[in-house]
Formats: sequence, structure tokens, C-alpha cells
Amino acid sequence: PPPSPPLDAMSEHRINIFLRLRPTKGNLCKYESLEDSTKIVIEVPKENMAQEVINNQKERHEFSFNHVFDRETRQEDIFNKVAHPVMNAALDGYNGTIFAYGQTGSGKTFTLTGGPEKYEDRGIMPRCLSLLYSQFKKRTDYTYQVHVSYLEIYNDSGYDLLDPALETQAKSLEDLPKVSLMEDDEGNIHLRNLSAHPAATEEDALNLLFLGETNRATSETPMNLASSRSHCIFTIFITATQVGSDVTRKSKVHLVDLAGSERVYKTRAQGDLLNESKYINLSLHFLEMCIVALQERKGNKKHFIPYRNSMMTSVLRDSLGGNCKTSMIATINPNKDHTDESMSTCRFAQRVACISNAVKVNEEVDPQRIIKRLKKEVADLREELALLRGGDEAEAELTEETFKHLRSKVDDFLSDPSPESELNVGPHMGKLKYCIGYLKTVARQGG
Repeated sequence: PPPSPPLDAMSEHRINIFLRLRPTKGNLCKYESLEDSTKIVIEVPKENMAQEVINNQKERHEFSFNHVFDRETRQEDIFNKVAHPVMNAALDGYNGTIFAYGQTGSGKTFTLTGGPEKYEDRGIMPRCLSLLYSQFKKRTDYTYQVHVSYLEIYNDSGYDLLDPALETQAKSLEDLPKVSLMEDDEGNIHLRNLSAHPAATEEDALNLLFLGETNRATSETPMNLASSRSHCIFTIFITATQVGSDVTRKSKVHLVDLAGSERVYKTRAQGDLLNESKYINLSLHFLEMCIVALQERKGNKKHFIPYRNSMMTSVLRDSLGGNCKTSMIATINPNKDHTDESMSTCRFAQRVACISNAVKVNEEVDPQRIIKRLKKEVADLREELALLRGGDEAEAELTEETFKHLRSKVDDFLSDPSPESELNVGPHMGKLKYCIGYLKTVARQGG
């Protein structure tokens, strides 16, 4: 990876916005993609107006994006443009966020998690995990640790989708302790009752992702047979340490699937669905309030941003106006019946594009690594000194039990994938000669 900038070096990053049109049948609205798919023009014809009435409403509405994905775009192409740069930056120590926004049934969940039928339909989330672990194998000068968490915000209450009690005690989400927000003296948000699970391999990470997906709240609505009734945030925590260095990089990536905005008169929601719709629309309204406030703030850093209005905006505080490289993918249904919602989504995206984040590499000196390194240096010096003096146990006779122990240490050394692993047998020439001989034997046998 390229050398990182100095600690605390800040750079400005404008949020990238993308648009995806859902494949759909039926009567499409009039739209066209312009300038190498960086602009879209949606036409709203003046219909059903009496001739004597003057209508000054615009017919052509033009919106700019980093890229506009048409209805035939493959999942792989979307991942490469939207998520690949964010994940590469996360490997270099930058925080990242990718979130999907759009009306219900426009394809947000399919874009992020993918479809269950074809392997090539995998969404952004599983592809991000595959990219991470493939890069780990290539970046051999670093050691990596990964933890993941999965938060669901349902009716503005937080729940842990990876809580072990969901499997062991067969509880519903509502029976679990709610995830609560806590803020420290420096203004950082911490989530209580949200577990972070280690993922040593890609398979471990994917299993956790799919486990969380099965616990999500979904319902059938007139607009969508499996409508997400909650906002979900899948977070990947990455800790990277360069071999021989005391500096640790810690980054996190939020992959956010927002519940879709709904117009109740179209969905005809009642009962629980109506209550869920109210919470969804209210939280999205608070999100838009934050976006508008950030757009108005610009150079005035003291301008108040209402992050605390909802749990979702509190969790995403860094992603919007903070230390984070953020990308948004807006999804629309180009069906003529949904033109109003498509226009609203595009206008929201234009506001998001005005926001700039101040980003930096998250590096810190780990005192525990310094102590460990210094202790090792002292031990090495003592061993060297003992060898120069002839060693306290240089003449000691080695037993079969000792040989067995040495073979075990060599086997452990060979099987340890860490580039920092060492074979330490102490200041004893006899042990060193035996270990070298055993290593030679293993090498001849092909491991």
C-alpha cells in the first residue's frame, strides 16, 4: 500500500453520489442519461391542464451524479465504481460508509446484499468482504484483524442482529436488550449492547452477514413482497499492523441499508405496517434535516447539526460531515407511476453531494506493542550474552522428551501464518543444531 500521510493530516473528501435505475416492466417515465452517464434528465409532461391555465412548471429536470447506472447494469460494475475505492481506502486506514437511499421497492437491498438465485447477483456487502480477504493475502507486510457487527434500527430502537441469544434461546428481537447510545467526553458515539464478532476468514464474515440477514424485520406490502421495515448497518472493523512497527491503523466501514420512504396513500398501510411507515418516514426526515443543515453550514463550523434527533443520524454522525469517505447510491423505480418519488430521491442526492467530510488516516502508536518489543529485545540480548559465555546449559544432555518438545515447537512455527512468528529455543547450541536439522528434514519431505 502507498505510504500514509503524517498523523492527524486532514484532507477534504466530497461525498460521491450514484444513481441506479431498477429493472422494471410497465409504462416507463421519460428519461435519458447524458455526458457519459454522469447526468440524468427526467421529463415530467404538462398533462391534464386546461388551455386557459398558465403552467410554468419545468418539464425537464436535470440531475448530476458521479455515475448513473442504467437498468441493465451488472452488480459487479456497481461494486467496482461505488464500493471498491471505499474499501481500498479502509485498508489504508480511512473510515468509510456506503449507504443506499430510495423509495420502497426500488432495489436498495438487492444492490447491497444481492439476490439468492445467482452467484453473479451478489451485492455490495458480500463483495466487500471478498475484496478485503483477498487483499489481506496480497499485503503480506501487514497483519490484519477483522470484527463485524450488525445493527438494526426498528421503530427508532436499536437491536443486535448477531446477538447469540437469538439462536440459543430462540428469542425475538423485541425480547433482547436494546442497543443504546452513549457519548464520551470527546463527543464520540459508543453503542452499548452491540456485539462485535471476530472474523478470521471470509467464510466467517459471510456467515455472520447471512445470520444477520435472516434476523432482519421484513414484511409484505403492496409495493414490495419483502419490504425492509428497518434501517440496518453492517459494520466492518479493520485493525492493521505493519510487521516490525509499533503503529496500528484502525478503520471501520459502515454498509447501510436504509428502509424505503413510503407514501401511505400508495401503500395503503394499516396497523403495524402504518406504524412502521411512520417511524421510517420520520427517521428519513431527520436524516434530510441533517443533510440540509450540513449543506447550509459550509464554512461555518459552529452551525448546529441535529444529529441527536434520531438513532440513525447519531450513529452516522461521522459518515455525514465527519472523518469518513462516504458514497451514496440512490435507487429509483423508473415506472411512470413513481416519477414523483424518483424526483424526490434525485433531489435528496443533490443535497448530499454538497457535503464535504474531513478525512484522515486513523493511526495510533500502540503502547502494548512497544512494551512487547522492548521485552523481546531484552530477552534476545540475554540469549546472545549467554551464547557468548558458553551458555548455562551448553553441556546439558538432551533427552528424547526434549527432542519431542523441540519438534512440536518447530511444527508450531511452520504452521503459524503470522510474519512476526519466531522460533525461540534459548541459548543452547545443541537445541539450535537439532532444530536446524529437523527443519532440513521437513523441507526435504515437502512440509
